[in-house]
Amino acid sequence: MSAGLLSNNRLIGSRHKRIDASAKVQGATIYAADFTLPGMLHGRVFRSTQAHARILRLDTSKAEALAGVRAVVSAKTMKLNLYGNFIKDFEVFADGEVKYVGQAIAAVAADTEAIAEAALGLIEIEFQPLPAVFELTEAIKEGAPLVHPDLKSLKGHPLATPEGNQSSVTVIKTGDVEQGFKDSYRVYEHTFRTAPVHAGYTEPRVAVGQWTPDGDATVWSNAQLLFDTQSSLAEIFGISPGKVRVIVPAIGGGFGGKLRIGMEHFALALAHAARRPVRVMSTSHEELSAALFRQPAHIWLKTGVDKEGRIVAKQGRLLVDTGAASGSGPLIASTGVTLLAGPYKLPNLLIEGRSIYTNNHPTGSVRAPSGPMSNFASESQMDIIAHDLGIDPLEIRLRNIIHEGDLSPTGQVMTQVGLEECLLKAAEAIGWDKRNPEKNRGKGLACAAWMTSRGSSGAYLKLSSGGVFTLMVGVVELGTGALTGVAQILAEDLGVDVSDITVVSADSQTTPYDFGSQGSRTMVTVANAARMAGENLMKKLRPMAAKALGVAEVDLELGGKGFSANGKKVTYAELAATANMGGGGLTAEANYIADAVAHDPARVSKHYSPAWPAASFHVHAADVSVDEMSGAITINRYVVAQDVGYAINPSNLEGQLEGGAVQGIGQAIFEELVIVDGHVMNANMTDYKMPTAMDVPPIEVILVTHPATSTPYGAKGVGEPPTIQPPAAIANAVFSATGKRIMSLPITAEKILLHD
Repeated sequence: MSAGLLSNNRLIGSRHKRIDASAKVQGATIYAADFTLPGMLHGRVFRSTQAHARILRLDTSKAEALAGVRAVVSAKTMKLNLYGNFIKDFEVFADGEVKYVGQAIAAVAADTEAIAEAALGLIEIEFQPLPAVFELTEAIKEGAPLVHPDLKSLKGHPLATPEGNQSSVTVIKTGDVEQGFKDSYRVYEHTFRTAPVHAGYTEPRVAVGQWTPDGDATVWSNAQLLFDTQSSLAEIFGISPGKVRVIVPAIGGGFGGKLRIGMEHFALALAHAARRPVRVMSTSHEELSAALFRQPAHIWLKTGVDKEGRIVAKQGRLLVDTGAASGSGPLIASTGVTLLAGPYKLPNLLIEGRSIYTNNHPTGSVRAPSGPMSNFASESQMDIIAHDLGIDPLEIRLRNIIHEGDLSPTGQVMTQVGLEECLLKAAEAIGWDKRNPEKNRGKGLACAAWMTSRGSSGAYLKLSSGGVFTLMVGVVELGTGALTGVAQILAEDLGVDVSDITVVSADSQTTPYDFGSQGSRTMVTVANAARMAGENLMKKLRPMAAKALGVAEVDLELGGKGFSANGKKVTYAELAATANMGGGGLTAEANYIADAVAHDPARVSKHYSPAWPAASFHVHAADVSVDEMSGAITINRYVVAQDVGYAINPSNLEGQLEGGAVQGIGQAIFEELVIVDGHVMNANMTDYKMPTAMDVPPIEVILVTHPATSTPYGAKGVGEPPTIQPPAAIANAVFSATGKRIMSLPITAEKILLHD
């Protein structure tokens, strides 16, 4: 449905306030960190100080004897199973050997946090150091210390390719890249590096665990993926998923950093041992030294072009450091190869992505996983090529980008492509015709495509007395406003106000299965499920309304919180009362999963997400000044032009794009976890620099609309893309201002000053 046909709609496309706004601004929302239970104990985790070592002795007796300590658990006292999404290589507690600094060795539950902390200091341990490897390029060399010598024996995903210190390898290949380089006018070859960064959520990871006498477990946490957490906990404790209930009261930000198990397994292990509920919450030091960070990456990229700057051949290799467990690494490396190729027409292509083990802390899936790293390399090199050939960076992109009907790197036919419009509008907004308005000031841009991922969503819909609809979904509201958009769409379909829709979410026992808040899919997929449930409920309501009004169903008109015909009306409230008195409640359900999108399987090997439903397109443009004495970067203006398909709620979209851009700016010029031999050296909020309101200008947002064909009103995913382009856009702007090309993140004043 085109945007023009929706201009007069009352709810769709309106700036409706968030359905959770009032409770949050009034402080009434109960977050996971606020949640308590009677008799609850407090847990703390005893972690390794060694990157790789054999545990010679572990003595917890003094901790156990401390007054107020109720339980101490370790691999010696509790047998728990290995877990992991792609390879089962995570241990809850180290068993005989530690593989990274920060690895959990034991945990303590006590009456207070202070007692639990004191008990950690009483645990005695002796290590025998073992060889370790910390650098990506060293880890892949023959003879490097193996992080998992038993890797081949571990259970894994069919697409995983465990070998040495490698957990996966994904390849995209088409054409003849070697011949393409021979046919090229010029060939460019560069190496780029990116640093690990934290997801930056406000609320630390936290979980409250409890067991019943019958062996049922319940955990209240701020997990992003309700059902993935449920299945992982069931796997760890060797019980049926139906015996595990996961509830997310509310979450204070996630950004991918809470996709995987965080504190839930520790809380349940301690609760099982203590036979009382236990809460475990990470400290700020743990967040910055023992969380699931964005992977550091090493990227090699070689591109051949003709005289006009059109790409003839492209070859690259992306290495991502997954730390001592594979975590999300295989998926990151897989997605990364597509992003490294870029949104361009590529006749000859060979891109390889590999996830690599090291003895660093395991990493995770931070917002737009792999996006900023790959895009930084690809879009920086596009500007390098443009500068060398004397072609405007905007023009070289316009000559190479995909358009309607072109093929993606994996052979997917691209449709509803808004990339050219995004490029032109972003360039116009940033004042591209004056790229260097003054000394040490310049402008840069970067473009990309991203997914609206698949995965199943379920919806239960109930019409209650009084005409209120209750929608139950298993997805977690991360603070994006996605469920507000779902409520707007459902209210529009049903002819009611948004206030007539009550949304209940994120309880694995009472809400239907959902793939989860990830992959920019939440609003799109959940809304489709909700609409289908609404249609199924209408199949029950229409015959009732027709009977009540004495007309045929085809004569019914929907609206005004009910149906009307021939001047008469019956409301939803009246229909609910009739059903409750005589025919039982009015309920419906539905499940939705996006259709698989065709691609060319001959082009890909071991790719986890080779084709994207409802792909989105986006361009960022930055105007920066660089102080020639200090090297300090000032962002004067910043523009985001994104093809959102259709803006269900423009305010929510603008908020997501503004916040995502700021998060990307953080990775571009501020944020870096400095890791030396596995130890995080800046695990505090003083030394780990995040952008503040003083560091970024207002973000100018341009909503471009090329509606998708299979989503509600043509909407596309928006949550992840705005973090992708800032590093490349700012790097290109810094070069425009200074003539200095920075090849690693973050782009610091020191790097600019020391650049020769």
